[in-house]
Amino acid sequence: MSDMTTVEAKAFVPARDAFVPARDFALSKQFYQDLGFVLAWSSDDLAYLRHGNSTFLLQNLYNKTHADNFMMHLLVQDVDAWWRHVQAQGLIAKYGSKAEPPADRPWGMRDFVIVDPTGVLWRIGQNTSAGEQAARQSDPS
Repeated sequence: MSDMTTVEAKAFVPARDAFVPARDFALSKQFYQDLGFVLAWSSDDLAYLRHGNSTFLLQNLYNKTHADNFMMHLLVQDVDAWWRHVQAQGLIAKYGSKAEPPADRPWGMRDFVIVDPTGVLWRIGQNTSAGEQAARQSDPS
């Protein structure tokens, strides 16, 4: 029997806007570091960012249609702590980001939305007790 264990799945997040000089790869890398990610490795074309076990690759590639329709979800233990960090860092004003404060969602999560300098929408959230109960009920093990 072969081992089908996965180790990691990473998304390639777009960065840079050739038509708007303020939107560039370096700015996007700094945004994610200010958000709380560690820049583990970087080249002119690609950056590897991580926070704990959560990672993604930021690519120096921009396509407006792709960026405007790209969404990331980060599941955290304390969404309100993340929101306080966003506010304390002044990310919304510093990067001209759009954001919505944390709210309880009908699908069993409490989350907030923040948009990075390229236009990528992030939902950062935590499971609520209703969400955790639904996950346990759907777990086949």
